[in-house]
Amino acid sequence: MMEENGESSVAVRRIHGLDKGSNYNGSSVEAVSGSTAWIGRGLSCVCVQIRENDARISFELTPSQEDCLQRLQRRIDVSYDSSKLEHQETLRALWYAAFPQVELRDLISEQWKEMGWQGKDPSTDFRGGGFISLENLLFFATAFPKTFKDLLWKRVGNRSLWEYPFAVAGVNITFMLIQILDLQAAKPRTMMGAVFLKLLAEDERAFDLLFCITFKLMDQQWLTLHASYMDFNAVMKATRRRLERELLLEDIQRLNDLPSYRLLVR
Repeated sequence: MMEENGESSVAVRRIHGLDKGSNYNGSSVEAVSGSTAWIGRGLSCVCVQIRENDARISFELTPSQEDCLQRLQRRIDVSYDSSKLEHQETLRALWYAAFPQVELRDLISEQWKEMGWQGKDPSTDFRGGGFISLENLLFFATAFPKTFKDLLWKRVGNRSLWEYPFAVAGVNITFMLIQILDLQAAKPRTMMGAVFLKLLAEDERAFDLLFCITFKLMDQQWLTLHASYMDFNAVMKATRRRLERELLLEDIQRLNDLPSYRLLVR
């Protein structure tokens, strides 16, 4: 069942509102996975460690940016609730986007393992990413169906015998993005967060779109590193570094300008 690398030169963009007295360290966060036990004990969601000596900087938001951030934060705060009809229907929609010709027997079913959930009940894997991680996966499946299915079925590249589970990797990516973009703070405290909020104010789908870009970028790094599932931590670190470089490139006005956006195929 299971079936692309170049580095860009960086011209760090200037963000209005940056305190010139602050020392910004571009690599202010480190993504690490809590566990590499994908099978059996389960995979812990990727977390982010902030080093004590990292400088924090403050940016002022425009009313539009603040409004967009608050709406995104409300999405982030929603936990997956298997008793809610909307959540059930979103989960079903994800199944049929992935397997349009296969009837889903039940929301709790061994079938879900085919998508890379750790067990027969996907709701147990949403604890780190929340409902927004499900929304991210469904957005990916509908906006870029070819790339989504290429990653789901591991169609591109020479793959490891021990591959990452697709759906759980998606939940980890959602959680990682929330952390490295500092999206639960009242206003951005990192350059990456400030850049992202400018992009979000231009397109409210920016978080979902960045999820798609990051997922494809992660798979590219996976292939470049010839990784197996025990290497997921290293792959996520490499993905975070590459994403940081791209977001800080000069003249990035929208996510479509990111070099990695070109990896996505509809």
